[in-house]
Amino acid sequence: MDFKLSEQQQELQDIARNFAQNEMVGVALSIEETGEPLSKEWLKKYSEMGFLGINVSHKYGGLGLSNLDALLVMEEFAKVSSAVAFPIFESCVGPVKAIEHFASEELKKKVIPEVCKGNIVVAVSMSEPNAGSALTDLTTKAEIKDDKIILNGTKRWCSGGGHSEGYVVYCKMTDDPGAKGIGAVYVEKDTPGLSFGQQEKLMGWSGIPSADIFFDNVEVPMGNIIVEANGGFQKLMEAFDLERCGNATMCLGQASGALEKALKYVQEREQFGKPIVEFQAVQMKLAEMAMKVEGSRLLIHRAAHNAQEGFPSIFESSVGKCFSNETAREVVASLMGGYGFNKEHPMERHYRDVWGWGIAGGTIDIQKINIASAMVGKRFDQRK
Repeated sequence: MDFKLSEQQQELQDIARNFAQNEMVGVALSIEETGEPLSKEWLKKYSEMGFLGINVSHKYGGLGLSNLDALLVMEEFAKVSSAVAFPIFESCVGPVKAIEHFASEELKKKVIPEVCKGNIVVAVSMSEPNAGSALTDLTTKAEIKDDKIILNGTKRWCSGGGHSEGYVVYCKMTDDPGAKGIGAVYVEKDTPGLSFGQQEKLMGWSGIPSADIFFDNVEVPMGNIIVEANGGFQKLMEAFDLERCGNATMCLGQASGALEKALKYVQEREQFGKPIVEFQAVQMKLAEMAMKVEGSRLLIHRAAHNAQEGFPSIFESSVGKCFSNETAREVVASLMGGYGFNKEHPMERHYRDVWGWGIAGGTIDIQKINIASAMVGKRFDQRK
């Protein structure tokens, strides 16, 4: 068991770190002020650098590297902000990977290269007003009529809603109860009958749009089916185990970036005539922060490594996400005092952003239920 990164991985990490720190800090500040997502010009630059589709096959325009390689890059961008890391998240661990693994060859060739070129962003559309943690309660319906798919329903909490050019939509494709009836289809933004609600005003995640999505007899071709019902939901959840690792890495990046900022701060900030790092309580807090950041990274990397180029297990991905979500909330709240409460310092943005990652992709409590279920070897019926 080797915990060292390869020379290639270290080089990739260095490239990502230098680009993020030298190019994206000012961009992140601008996004925070305007609320606008990362521009197409920056997406093109990401593409040129190879940051989109890092773990996507060469066949579809990606770099063909590992899931772990993608997470290494994502952490460096997440140190700066969620918004500048989000396109990497969506192209490497989000809905694009579900398309790559499960969709038809025709749909893969149509969508994925455009993502890797920075021409489009693809979002996942899962939750509904009455189906969040209870995801199998979906009511958005996909009916097949005359070799077409007709979608009707409402989606909520779609990160990228109204901005992304394509959506992987979880929907009921048969009348079978629960998970058996659920599949997924790909829907383009300009499809007739597709509309969006007002942009959500969230505490954090400035530059990551979120809006309700409305489907009113939205018609898409049969070739846009990503997975069909009766087994499709399990496939989607397998892909989502990788997205959990991405969510965890977004928290890890915020936490590791916060630790770096805190380490610099405690050596510069003076109280009682000396730098506060000289106080034993501060030293212990630094050590606690470092231990939890390192623990988060190891848990995430274990899940990604053990999966190789497939999808992580629900146990390992949930452990990584849960621990990283909780760690990030604790770490970003440490040591900065009033400066961490001030919008002039990026620590304040970290604090607001990490709270969202502990909700998105399955709440912290849901991850704990996943972990217990995997330990016991059964799913617990929450309805009884």
